[in-house]
Amino acid sequence: MAFNLKKVLKALLFSSSQPLSINEIQETFTRFHEQDPLLGGLPAGEAKPDQGTESGAVSPVGAPVEPPAELPLEPPVDEELYRDVPALVTTAQIREAMDEIALELRAADGLFFLTETAQGYRLVTPPRFARWVRTLRNEPPPVKLSQSALETLAVIAYRQPVTRAEIEHIRGVSAEAGINRLLERELIYIVGRADLPGRPIQYGSTESFLEFVGARSLDELPASDVLSHRQIDQWLQTAMGGSQLSDREMGLPEEGTEQMTLDDAARAASVSPPPPEVLAAVETPAAPGDPQPPAAAD
Repeated sequence: MAFNLKKVLKALLFSSSQPLSINEIQETFTRFHEQDPLLGGLPAGEAKPDQGTESGAVSPVGAPVEPPAELPLEPPVDEELYRDVPALVTTAQIREAMDEIALELRAADGLFFLTETAQGYRLVTPPRFARWVRTLRNEPPPVKLSQSALETLAVIAYRQPVTRAEIEHIRGVSAEAGINRLLERELIYIVGRADLPGRPIQYGSTESFLEFVGARSLDELPASDVLSHRQIDQWLQTAMGGSQLSDREMGLPEEGTEQMTLDDAARAASVSPPPPEVLAAVETPAAPGDPQPPAAAD
């Protein structure tokens, strides 16, 4: 019978209250092989708990100990759990087994789900049981974020590390209340200070933010051309420089200019332009004393 990796992973998931990372799983297999199997899984160099001694043995207090009538039998070894355990379990093998476990749990009764967070894999209950879980833990209902806080959180997530001044220039309003709310919810944290005059504080998103949006890393956030670094850098440079974008830069018609219609363009194209010498005479009138061009004969 071959080693059952999926069954072992299930046991590890149900026995852990914290997310189980791939590195922790691989370290578990490494420790398993470092232990002496003849000692029942105890680390090498350690003896088993006292299961009786041979005749003539002496107890710690010096009195002779009689051997037991029957030694306890060793529990049977589960072939698919402890035989032919691989010395190395690759990341691909763990992910494949975890995907199969997730499908099995969803197809069973829906009481447990397997999710992968930034910290690792963990078993969770569906949202429909949230009220019972909050009642057990005596927790208040979750507070929803306002639209202002969500906008501030989006800027921080895509721009981080970002200062409060940059957030306010991007949104055009004060961000103090939104930043304080996000800090209380532990969705953002203080990264450090920017190398700018006054050394302003910089903010970044936390791992709780990834759980909040259901992503394993920032790379899984939806792509946004509006919140890209290039776009934001241009907006900040314009906003902090005090200049206003022109209508041409915004892709709008400039004020005071007339738009030529298709009919106007057709009529203009059908009229031949005047000769160059006429245009020169009209645009540059002759100065007094200059010779005048000859008049046209009648």
